[in-house]
Amino acid sequence: MFLNHFQMTMHPFAEKPPVEWLLQDSRFQEALARLTFFQNDGHIALVLGQTGVGKSSLLRCFTRNLPLNRCQILYFSLTSVSPNALLRQIVIELGEAPKIGKDRLFHIILEKIRKNDAEIFLILDEAHLMSSQSLTDLRLLSSSGMDTQLPLKIILCAQESFATLLKQSLHADIVNRISVRCRLVSLSKEQTIAYIDHRMRLAGSTDKTFDPEAKTLIHDYAGGIPRQINNIATACLINAVSRNLKIIGEALVSDTMAEFTLP
Repeated sequence: MFLNHFQMTMHPFAEKPPVEWLLQDSRFQEALARLTFFQNDGHIALVLGQTGVGKSSLLRCFTRNLPLNRCQILYFSLTSVSPNALLRQIVIELGEAPKIGKDRLFHIILEKIRKNDAEIFLILDEAHLMSSQSLTDLRLLSSSGMDTQLPLKIILCAQESFATLLKQSLHADIVNRISVRCRLVSLSKEQTIAYIDHRMRLAGSTDKTFDPEAKTLIHDYAGGIPRQINNIATACLINAVSRNLKIIGEALVSDTMAEFTLP
């Protein structure tokens, strides 16, 4: 709808843009540096942040640079399933047929990992939805090597509430095995402006489409959360087309935000 109006080649604020579009701001740079250390020397990594702040985008940036000839990535976002169901998912992703019984599932996973030429990166997105038993199972998988460390690395990616769950005494063992912690925060006003400008330029438009006051107001309404910035900016572009405007100003952003109030 607004692509032709603003002479764009792509939607600038799509939910999952090409990895090349992701703006690696200071938050990402620091987190990627920690994950690079984890890649070489860690066992379990923890990525925390409120919903929409960019955790999944961070994982996309990190895994993109992994040497796929030496690494196998297992990604799971359906983590609210039962502990046995999660283990079955892992078995299936490893290319094996699951069997009945947790002991058999553990055996299949461990044998497959031991015999695998590649290092396994097990990524659990939405980890805050996991049960306590599933966390215990992951800790057991991580510590199953007796003489040598298994070629298994686990990334737990979760909302902030996950930190409260990990404070429970029964999870002390897995917490002690977390070698890298990354906490993504929301964008600052300057980062929000750079984010909007970056996306608009990549889409083939100009960073002058949103005037400075509009970008500042979008930051304030979105609280610096990239997903909400995407939602508001997209709604502004749609409203600009309906009013035949080429520049999005503060007034249009304010009018657009009225739509975001639930009835």
